[in-house]
Amino acid sequence: MWFLGMDVGTGGTRAVVADENGRLISGAAAEHAPFRVDHPGWAEQDPEDWWRAAKEAIVSALAAAPEPKQPIAALGLTGQMHGAVMLDENGAVLRPSLIWCDTRTQPECDWLNEKIGYEKLIELTCNPALPNFTLTKLLWVKTHQPEIFAKIRHVMCPKDYARYRLTGEFAIDVQEASGTLLLDVTHRRWSAEVAEAAGIPLEWLPKVYESPEVCARISGEAAGLTGLIAGTPVVAGAGDQGAGAVGMGILQPGSVSATIGTSGVVFAATASPTKDPKGRLHTFCHAVPGLWHVMGVTQSAGLSFNWLRNTFFAGQSYDALTAAAEKVPAGSQGLEWAPYLLGERTPHLDPEVRAAFTGISTTHTPAHFTRAVLEGVAYSLRDTFTLFAELGIPVSGIRLGGGGARGSLWRRIQAGVYGHAVEILTAEEGGAFGCALMAGVGAGHWTNLDEACARAIEVAERIEPNPADLSAYEAGYARWRKLYPALKTLR
Repeated sequence: MWFLGMDVGTGGTRAVVADENGRLISGAAAEHAPFRVDHPGWAEQDPEDWWRAAKEAIVSALAAAPEPKQPIAALGLTGQMHGAVMLDENGAVLRPSLIWCDTRTQPECDWLNEKIGYEKLIELTCNPALPNFTLTKLLWVKTHQPEIFAKIRHVMCPKDYARYRLTGEFAIDVQEASGTLLLDVTHRRWSAEVAEAAGIPLEWLPKVYESPEVCARISGEAAGLTGLIAGTPVVAGAGDQGAGAVGMGILQPGSVSATIGTSGVVFAATASPTKDPKGRLHTFCHAVPGLWHVMGVTQSAGLSFNWLRNTFFAGQSYDALTAAAEKVPAGSQGLEWAPYLLGERTPHLDPEVRAAFTGISTTHTPAHFTRAVLEGVAYSLRDTFTLFAELGIPVSGIRLGGGGARGSLWRRIQAGVYGHAVEILTAEEGGAFGCALMAGVGAGHWTNLDEACARAIEVAERIEPNPADLSAYEAGYARWRKLYPALKTLR
């Protein structure tokens, strides 16, 4: 039996095929058009472009699979979270989607807090109003484009639009729905109270499913466009972070991942919905039925390194930059980076704060700036671990994912900054792989996600913190924590 997972990301869509043993046997990707930034803080993408990329990725992944080819027994979907896709009564896209990194909606957040109340909103949804969340984007359209809002009949997130085009069904999983600010996360159902207060009809919202649950089947039209078989079951899947956690085996309480992509995420599985009264962490339903997770987000993690290279070191490779940075001592000799290029989520909930280097002296070289960026991102992710300790969330093991797991220097920096051993997987395949495992559960090949991950996931390396670095990073983190309060005053 073969299973397919697909990830509708920000930069592109990736499809992978896994076999009955949970081994990845093929994969392919198709790039998206760059998201549009018509004004500072805006970010929009065309859902039709996601569908174009999805078709290309599926066709290419199936073609790349080895002979003898097996039919796909089931598939699952993941993707960038929080984007608002709006369709009319005929299922046509009404406007480009406001995606996760669009931060124009602070006035809508303020309105929700006034209308519902900050504490009440956390009680109802386990989360505060943030510009990234789907509901605030719908409210922006309601205020600024009422003629479009009046035509809305269906609302969904990016990967769920791809599902609609594949199956004709409107569906969403509980993990993804948790990031809309419209879900009663505690009870894993839409919040009628929040929807009514915000003026969002419940009939606009898709049916909610658990992540490994079959929710739709491939249509005849989509079968002809992709090479999939009509009637193939499709499981609900999860948002990118939930699916990525499954792909890394972060299933039970105590297990934690730290993933550095464009943004950075620290993700911990929990047995119950742990609410932060101040709303500094996201509390979502897990992709594992009956469990939840908490999540801290650094807006500009890998983006910080990308920005540094493109702005100051154009033409140089990441490997060359990190090789030079390895010669700089831990702590970057006082040079520090606050990675707030796009504002910050955890723990500051501040879309307006901006990034800065501090402590620059004549002794600092280009290599110091590289290392300071890597360390500054790790310090920002450590803020989430600090909140875990405050809220009593256990951490028994940390697995690294994304670009931050691929470079030896960034691995060592994270171990030292977190003060905890970190693990690297033999093959960290991301959210698409996690959804392939969910598809295997939905098809009945594995009993549950624990069984699937036990079969498919293997630890390749365990990295202990360098004792010589620990004191430097403790002092560095204490100093770094002073940056945000100072930067906040520079408005």
